Amino acid sequence: MRHGDKIKNLGRKKAHREALLANLATALITHKRIVTTLAKAKALRVYIEPLITKTKKNESKEQIMHNSRIVFSHLQDNTAVKELFSVVGPKVAARPGGYTRIIKLGIRPGDNGEKAMIELVDFNEIYGKGVEKAAEPAKKTRRSRSTGGAKKTAKTDAAPAAETTEAPSTEETPKTEE
Repeated sequence: MRHGDKIKNLGRKKAHREALLANLATALITHKRIVTTLAKAKALRVYIEPLITKTKKNESKEQIMHNSRIVFSHLQDNTAVKELFSVVGPKVAARPGGYTRIIKLGIRPGDNGEKAMIELVDFNEIYGKGVEKAAEPAKKTRRSRSTGGAKKTAKTDAAPAAETTEAPSTEETPKTEE
């Protein structure tokens, strides 16, 4: 029975699993997205999100040093720790949690393993801040459509009036009275 066993073992011993997660976390920090199996992606999310949270709680130099040493003890890679504290940390400072996104990619043809892409949320141009920039012009076009929509309806009402005289003439009379 596995009552209360919440660790995803991934079919590995403890040392092998920790090394795997540290390597996946380092790759995720440096490349901002990686493709792996769904089980590894879910285990990596649980592993890396507390490490990213450590980059946010920095009020003094001693605390920064302490947190960076804790993160280094997990990752064992200086470049990944520097990248995490200098690039990723400031970008996710306003986010309360949920720093990663897992997107399912289907199955692997060789062994039918389910693939998934795990990525840092704030570093995706499609879903992240790039969408907000694209959403602002969309709002402007909505406003212009509402004004242009009135012109468009007037043209569409005039076109059926030219084709058939009975039905549109009854519709046009209330519009001209308004």
